[in-house]
Amino acid sequence: MATKTPVKSSSVKKKVSDKTRAKKIAPAKTLSVKPAPKPEPVKTATPARAIKSVAAPTPVSAPPKEMPIPAPAQIEKPKATPPPTKSVAAPAPTPSSPVAIPIAPRPPASPIEIPATLTVRDLAQSLKVGPIDIIRKLMASGIMANINQQIDFDTAALVADELGFKVVEAKPILAEPVVATLTSIPKKREYSEQELKQLVTRPPVVTVMGHVDHGKTTVLDAIRHADVAAGEAGGITQHIGAYQVKHAGKRITFLDTPGHEAFTAMRARGARATDIAIIVVAADDGVMPQTREAIDHARAAQVPIIVALNKIDMPSANPERVKQQLSELGLAVYGGEDEVTVVPISAKQKTGIDELLENIIVVAELADLRANPLRPASGVIIESKLDKQKGPTATVLVNEGTLRVGDAVLISSVWGKVRAMSNDHGDAVKNAGPGEPVEITGLSDTPEAGEAFRVVGDEKIARARAETRGFEKRAESQKSSRALSLNDLFAQFQAGKVKSLNLIVKADVQGSLEPIVTSLEKLGEENIQVKMIHQGIGTVTRSDVMLAVASQGIVLAFNVGIESAAASLAENDGVDIREYSIIYKLIEDIDKALKGMLEPTYKEVLSGRAHVLQLFKVKKSTVAGLRVTQGKIARNSIARAVRGGTEIFKGSISSLKRFNEDVKEVAEGYECGIALEKFNDLRESDALEFFEKVRVS
Repeated sequence: MATKTPVKSSSVKKKVSDKTRAKKIAPAKTLSVKPAPKPEPVKTATPARAIKSVAAPTPVSAPPKEMPIPAPAQIEKPKATPPPTKSVAAPAPTPSSPVAIPIAPRPPASPIEIPATLTVRDLAQSLKVGPIDIIRKLMASGIMANINQQIDFDTAALVADELGFKVVEAKPILAEPVVATLTSIPKKREYSEQELKQLVTRPPVVTVMGHVDHGKTTVLDAIRHADVAAGEAGGITQHIGAYQVKHAGKRITFLDTPGHEAFTAMRARGARATDIAIIVVAADDGVMPQTREAIDHARAAQVPIIVALNKIDMPSANPERVKQQLSELGLAVYGGEDEVTVVPISAKQKTGIDELLENIIVVAELADLRANPLRPASGVIIESKLDKQKGPTATVLVNEGTLRVGDAVLISSVWGKVRAMSNDHGDAVKNAGPGEPVEITGLSDTPEAGEAFRVVGDEKIARARAETRGFEKRAESQKSSRALSLNDLFAQFQAGKVKSLNLIVKADVQGSLEPIVTSLEKLGEENIQVKMIHQGIGTVTRSDVMLAVASQGIVLAFNVGIESAAASLAENDGVDIREYSIIYKLIEDIDKALKGMLEPTYKEVLSGRAHVLQLFKVKKSTVAGLRVTQGKIARNSIARAVRGGTEIFKGSISSLKRFNEDVKEVAEGYECGIALEKFNDLRESDALEFFEKVRVS
């Protein structure tokens, strides 16, 4: 895109001035002056070349009627146009000059979408500004770039922000929707023809999940020892939250996380860190509640499942019974289109481990896991900690590109420059490719597990973007949560934001759970699906809430309590937990929500406290003189009167005054007069509490 270049040569200024003066000459009421036609704009694409003077065409006989009549002082006699070979300095262009003065465009009200990488020219076109403005901002940040230079999104966003624009990253073009099965991984992205040539096969990333006593840790240890026995390890494995093993010449990455809760916590932050889920089930115990949870979490994440049937060496082992239990949960362990492989192992005896690794490789090959190592690195944080010697450290899993020592990284509101990298054996490394876990140092703070990281072009850019994201994160935390509310369900459906109602159902006994689930599965409207993400017996746990966050689901609790940690997490993340004691009421609420007929629910939040100083009789009512001891009293608050620890009134305020004037609210430390709706039995020293109704769903 050509840019407007300021005209600097004296000859050009002279010719522009002549044209300007010619344009100024216009007829007065008493004169018949033939106006010069509007000159053609001066071309500035090649400022070094002399611009020829344009001769005035034959004037018309009379001026146009609509032409404004200038004041006499503005009329001046036209001067002859000098020969084009002479260059005489001319005065600067006047406001009536035909030379356009560029005006910066007003930033649009809505954010502008730009791709993950683009050229300076493309950014200028998107923002509708000159490329020179972009280049100047880049130079001010210490980045030398030309008009065809590729820059990443964070660099572009910083430049746009300085120019007064807000940009958002355009969503990548995804492949056609894939119906997820237990043996297929939906493709995350498509690549251009050029990138397809650069793709390489990457190691699969595996998470091991299951019941707490079924041997998850023992299985991971057995896999590590098998790798050491094969002579592939370079030393003692360091605990960095992930490690790699090699089998049959192929690498596999294992996430050493504490079960499905951590797995889902990462998913709740938008991270897709796992390709395959290994569900460990004890052959003697069979399917347990945590086994069911782990399967539901893996299904919700749409990752393929391999069942590791552990403790096969125990006398009480019953593999056929376990397979039957798994089949009842919907796993195709007896074959079929979505067959789930069951591998008998004994982690304690180190048997069956090779077969398990072979099956992982087979599933990975079916998934065709590939990545481009030539891109700037991006991936996910597995875990982080504050080391006394190294400072903030993080274990990162590279998904795309190659991470190198010296790279500037951005992780939400955390930034840094990779000072050092080490692998799971504690060896220092210079780079890490797709599928590799490494521990990095050089960060400004400890990031959260599940946060995405990406390499940006410059440390200044990383810091500036991290600070901006920090402000945005704090602002976002003050807004309503992104979690789905049952009351907002119908509006979300109409807006096309959700296409199914994801439910986590907990009940007191199996006799209650089964009819609830059966009734819920029969509900649904056109294009609206009721989806059971998880069902179980017992209290609502943190795991249930995290699953609701990750799947944009709602928790239904029938005759069960809510763990305090779960309630706290639900409040922080805005998860809607509905408690019921009558089955038909639960079903009715879901049915109404699907039809957009559910009434909103509110909670009362304490806003102020006061005590009665004295009483006044006004006509037939009693007015109490109060002092506000905490918070404030609002005219529309709900009042609660307490005497001797017992509630004696709860209702509306009929009057709130200060010095005989009606007021909307009274702040802490001030006195006021109050009358309660249909209540005249207040006494001195009575305590009053005031509440505001806040909508929660």
